[in-house]
Amino acid sequence: MMGNGWGMGGMWLVWPLIILGIALVVLLLRRSATGAPGPGSGTTPPATSRSGRSRAQEILDERYARGELTDEEYQERLRHLLHRGTDR
Repeated sequence: MMGNGWGMGGMWLVWPLIILGIALVVLLLRRSATGAPGPGSGTTPPATSRSGRSRAQEILDERYARGELTDEEYQERLRHLLHRGTDR
């Protein structure tokens, strides 16, 4: 006999709350463990290679070298990339 008055009927409420609490703790620990802002936050700098250029600029250079872009397209896109990098 249980002395608290809940009996087995009260467990239907307690266990889901326990499981929900554990799930929230796990999610909070995962988020704080990364320490990095999420995507789209605008606080992370663009990835750069050893040469100091961004990966986007390297791709642009490769496309220009393969002849996929005209001189004008290359210059316009390069200007856009460089301008976007200074807005941060």
